[in-house]
Amino acid sequence: MNYTGENILKGIPAAPGIAIATAYLYKKYKEDVTKEKIEDTDLAIQNLSEALEKSKKELQKIFSLAIDKMGEKRAGIFEAQLMILEDPVLLETIINRIKNEKINPEYVVSDEISKYQALMNASSEPYMKERSMDIEDIKNRIIKNIKNKKWKSRIASDVVVVTDVITPADTVLFTRVNVKGYVTDFGGLTSHAAIVARSLNIPAVVGTHDATDRIKNGDKIIVDGIHGTVIVNPTKEQLSEYERKLEKLNEINCELAKLRDKPAVTKDGKKIVLHANLDLEEELDFVVQNGAEGIGLVRTEQIFQVANSFPDEETQFQLYSKLAQKLYPLPITIRTFDIGGDKVLPLDIKEPNPFLGWRGIRFLLDNLELFKTQLRALLRASIHKNIKIMFPMITSIQEIRKTKQIVEICKNELKTENLNFDDNIPLGIMVEVPSSAVMAGKFAKEVDFVSIGTNDLIQYLLAVDRGNENVSAQYQEFHPAVINTLKYIIDECQNINTDVSICGEMAADILAVPLLIGLGLQSLSVSASVIPQIKKVVRSINYSDVKSLSDQCLTFETEEKIKNLIFEFYKTHLTEDLKDLM
Repeated sequence: MNYTGENILKGIPAAPGIAIATAYLYKKYKEDVTKEKIEDTDLAIQNLSEALEKSKKELQKIFSLAIDKMGEKRAGIFEAQLMILEDPVLLETIINRIKNEKINPEYVVSDEISKYQALMNASSEPYMKERSMDIEDIKNRIIKNIKNKKWKSRIASDVVVVTDVITPADTVLFTRVNVKGYVTDFGGLTSHAAIVARSLNIPAVVGTHDATDRIKNGDKIIVDGIHGTVIVNPTKEQLSEYERKLEKLNEINCELAKLRDKPAVTKDGKKIVLHANLDLEEELDFVVQNGAEGIGLVRTEQIFQVANSFPDEETQFQLYSKLAQKLYPLPITIRTFDIGGDKVLPLDIKEPNPFLGWRGIRFLLDNLELFKTQLRALLRASIHKNIKIMFPMITSIQEIRKTKQIVEICKNELKTENLNFDDNIPLGIMVEVPSSAVMAGKFAKEVDFVSIGTNDLIQYLLAVDRGNENVSAQYQEFHPAVINTLKYIIDECQNINTDVSICGEMAADILAVPLLIGLGLQSLSVSASVIPQIKKVVRSINYSDVKSLSDQCLTFETEEKIKNLIFEFYKTHLTEDLKDLM
């Protein structure tokens, strides 16, 4: 399928799936706010108080609906918004300004909350900018209630919502009318709206920039949340192609469900281990349901993101124990906090280039008490012997050795306190920067296992910021340098019998799977939602064929040649249903 053309918009694939429906341009009503002098400050403060109370009740209803739709952990998004409405410092500042300056309350609310937003928008980190959008929703809600106005957000059923930005509250409320998909001008993978859409299995493409300019109310549109493509008023050929894809996708999903308890083994007998990546606790049941053989990556910074602070040892111990027990006897690899870069520090720290700054293991080694708190919790939770610990952003052998020393200190402390743990708990590292790739063999001798993080490795290897749209075309997972680097890492680890796997987004790309297996990888960790598709690919190939494929790809000098060869491989070696996922 050609994903370029005059009627095709490109964005970020935020929630997988395909939707074909009528477009509904959703323009959220926004109250104009002007600065006006007032006489009766007591009445203004009373109006403010009533508006805040009404806003809380509205959000409480949304919070309750969100718990029902997506589970308590993810619904915490709205609980965090409620906390803003009760922030004593913010409320005191607003009330004092109304009293002292004798200004209308809606203006003061707008002005004060906008200050918070300005700080967030000034950040170079996408996460902070997206949190600013959530606060915009709260600000408008309070102003609307001060003015005693009603929002009209009722829309027709079975439409694709097209808007500049969508709030988490909108996303949940729209489920009442069976929204088929979302398309936005702004937003990214870490936006709460994207997280909610994934939770509710609603296809979404975000960050298109100009969808609201190019799509009209009532247009027929196709949302391809797998490839990040939106097709406006599709041609007969495009519509026919996607109707066939959607029908096939539904058929495939039914067939894939039957593979749950079958092994991921190639036709000529090569066993591939399929693990899942875990971002949120609620995904655990989905992991088991989709037939994962364990968890290859728990992103602990995501699990504790809502707290806005580092949890204490007991809180962490309870969660890690719960995850390990629910998954037992399957293995679970828990990565220590990977903070910095595109993951916001819960501290007031500003860096000119956070991707090359204080992140990953650097941050942890400089904050030993925080690091030890997490390690002690992980060790205490390891009594069932199915937990592995993985360390992020390793760049030197000194970091590995220092980290191992800290683990030993924590073990000795726990022994002194007569607390049980797995004394032989496996320790591993992420290979995600060029230095660790070049030194893969020597680093691998220091640890029990290695996991390749392709998201950052490709970014650093090609000097391309994966979040920068100006150079996004240069972020190429099939770049010859990437393929050759992966082969080198895999060979270096396997030469000394250190387990090596991959946990980046590349492993979840159906197009990449035959190549990765051909390069020698025997373990992949991916989003739980794609495990059935990956298993289908594995069971449809011969290892001898994909080994030949990878050997050829390693001789090529351009990404185009590598991708073309893989496409040809799919045409000649894989079944029709898998071709429909491409």
